[in-house]
Amino acid sequence: MEKAILGKKIGMTQLFSETGKFVPVTVIEAGPCVVTQKKTVEIDGYNSIQVGFVETKEKKSNKPLMGHFKKAGTAIMKFLREFRLDDTASYNVGDEIKAGVFAEGDSVDVTGISKGKGYQGTIKRHGQSRIPMSHGAGPVHRSAGSMGACSSPSRVFKGKKLPGHMGNVQVTVQNLEIVKVMEDKNLILVKGAIPGPKGGLVTVKSSVKASK
Repeated sequence: MEKAILGKKIGMTQLFSETGKFVPVTVIEAGPCVVTQKKTVEIDGYNSIQVGFVETKEKKSNKPLMGHFKKAGTAIMKFLREFRLDDTASYNVGDEIKAGVFAEGDSVDVTGISKGKGYQGTIKRHGQSRIPMSHGAGPVHRSAGSMGACSSPSRVFKGKKLPGHMGNVQVTVQNLEIVKVMEDKNLILVKGAIPGPKGGLVTVKSSVKASK
């Protein structure tokens, strides 16, 4: 059965397996989340649940959202995400989703916003090489080089790898293994690294491979 939860990236640490092997893990504070809306095929055309994470104050919300939460009978939440799960019938508005929905050994996909790295050149952004350091290359050794256009077509083709904003995009890491679940502390320990900075919002969902 598909499962999903919102969480916050705490940071990385390490564990040792039963065989004594070193296992790098990322700690995620997963939930508790609240089901704030349930969509159905009859009304909305598809089945899904809307989940809220992290309670916030009224002054940090707006009137439409406050009306939405009032209708659901839940606290005002800071983050809202929608999940299309294969079994939404077992969820009702107001239900809590905790870290215990997952178990050790589960395979999950984790989605987050990667760290922003500002404006970067082609060498750091795309892994390109610098131009030769001698023979009249001049003081532009890390430049992008020739644009490769002439009188025809007199333009740079779309998709050319150029300098620009690096990072700060949505990234999904697939098929990560859950090493440990600490239900009493709402913590999930996932093997390996996940996108985003410490404190960043992440979505943990059953991997597509595992749910098939």
